[in-house]
Amino acid sequence: MSYCVSQVVIAMVGIMLTYRSTRARFAVAGLAFIGLAAAGCSSSSSSSSSSSAPSTSASSAASSPAASASASSAPTGSGAVDVLYAGSLVNLITKQVGPAFQAASGYSVTGAGAGSTALVTDIKGKVYKGDVFISASPTATKTLIGSANGGWVSWYVSFASSNLVLGYNPKSKFAAAIKSEPWYKAITAPGLKLGFTDPATDPKGKLVAEALSGTAKSKDLPALTTIENDKGDVFPEETLVARLQAGQLDAAFFYTIEATPVSIPTVPLTGEDLKATYTISTLKGAPNEPGAEAFAAYLLGPSGQAVLKQDGFDLISPPKVTGSGVPATVQSAL
Repeated sequence: MSYCVSQVVIAMVGIMLTYRSTRARFAVAGLAFIGLAAAGCSSSSSSSSSSSAPSTSASSAASSPAASASASSAPTGSGAVDVLYAGSLVNLITKQVGPAFQAASGYSVTGAGAGSTALVTDIKGKVYKGDVFISASPTATKTLIGSANGGWVSWYVSFASSNLVLGYNPKSKFAAAIKSEPWYKAITAPGLKLGFTDPATDPKGKLVAEALSGTAKSKDLPALTTIENDKGDVFPEETLVARLQAGQLDAAFFYTIEATPVSIPTVPLTGEDLKATYTISTLKGAPNEPGAEAFAAYLLGPSGQAVLKQDGFDLISPPKVTGSGVPATVQSAL
């Protein structure tokens, strides 16, 4: 497995990061990455993809809203909680809620980030035996409910949403045009390097395809259809932020909550109103069921809600419960 060692330099203390296919695996162990420099790693089907990595310490996370809102209220315990999360949440889980939950509860946090649809496939295929599933699409989560789907989920809570936007590198030579022109015109500029996710594995990719195809028809812009079908623009969700920041991309489609915490400038997708809706649930056969329930309660409680609001999530209030059998620990946070 190649890690583009000559192009990506990672300094880390106390956090381990391994890669399995395009999934980013992480383990929070008390301190976070202290440096990340990325440049020019190309993507190929035979190589592993770089992911956005934690860059703040657990001590700084502990002083954030996620930790300051009554850490003593978090259920405590021990052992690892394995969180399978939408790739758009890599910053939230690895830098913010994960370290803060660990500091407040005593549980450690491990996990994998990828497209929600891909994670559903992995859960059903028993590639991962996780404790918690956080999806960017209720539609994806629903496919884990019921005996015909393996009964992996019996309930889920929809807790927040985030708009789809176009983010851009402010140092790109196309930055001025992206800021001033309609988004659908700016991305057709010759030579512009664009990134989005795979519609087959990620709900965001489906939304991007919807935006491109719908605008291509309404504006009579066949160039957008060409972009939609260009597989060279497709990247794993959990790597898009790092690729844009490293200058590998001029622009990419993000949710607002991916761009806001890392100060990526964005423009709205004028004419479109597309968004992610985030859900959380525990998984059948969770190896650490008490830890899974504690993590869900933490994210849905005051501490988690504080950091979600800080990052620009549109909170669903009250959170919406679908299904039955919500554990008392989680119910108490709603």
